Amino acid sequence: MLLNLEPLYSSIVENIKERISKLSRPPKLAAVTCQPDPSTISYLKSQEKQAKRLGIEFAVYEAPKTSDLKLLLPKLSADDTVNGIFLTHPLPADISELEAVSLISPEKDVEGRNPISLGNILYDNPIFPPCTAEAVLRIIKYLTNPSGKRITVIGRSVTVGKPLAMLLLQKGVDATVTVCHSRTKELAELTKSSEIVVVAIGKAKALSKEYFNPGTLVIDVGINVEGDEIYGDVDPSVAEVCDLTPVPGGVGRITTLVLMEHTVKAAEMARKY
Repeated sequence: MLLNLEPLYSSIVENIKERISKLSRPPKLAAVTCQPDPSTISYLKSQEKQAKRLGIEFAVYEAPKTSDLKLLLPKLSADDTVNGIFLTHPLPADISELEAVSLISPEKDVEGRNPISLGNILYDNPIFPPCTAEAVLRIIKYLTNPSGKRITVIGRSVTVGKPLAMLLLQKGVDATVTVCHSRTKELAELTKSSEIVVVAIGKAKALSKEYFNPGTLVIDVGINVEGDEIYGDVDPSVAEVCDLTPVPGGVGRITTLVLMEHTVKAAEMARKY
């Protein structure tokens, strides 16, 4: 069946609003965009709407060239009025993602893409994990106790697959994790031996019912646009035999809240100094 994540969503919203009410001023989230395409512009508009609903200030900064980006990100990192910074795609061709995100202060890296943010996960000290990875963890913990469970993560990206595997391995979470990717052989054997499967490969309807045993918890991270429709990485028919998170309205919706929650946390941390 398709899972209802509305209670989790509502609880995170209430927690964010309560924490903001205790701050001396609203947190501020800065979005940095370089060469925005239509999907990026649409994404920024949706983020702005969510931020305003929660009481978070939202500002967009443009840096069309690499030279602009190299000046802007350190400037925002040093700006005491800015609590969180996130960087949209696409980036200019002459700067790598690693170089770009390294220009964001770890204390304001609310997306969790700075190498320091990622490294903290390895020490079981995740301050700002990548938002999608944390969203998946929150969903799993909301639905079940992951301790000791066999979890397969399909995808090895820096923002989802790899950090999610590390989050699931943390002491206190204690899952047994297998990470699969495009070169993995006999994928169905691994997914069918798992109690939970997370699919984050960026290909619409890539996994069908044949990949899962009935009753498996399947977390669909994918958002793929085909015509006027949005599909996940998992075929919707999987919901006939498994517990499946919806697309849209599932992981993506919680991910946006995690980004906002990280911004509030950054404001709380700044207040302590």
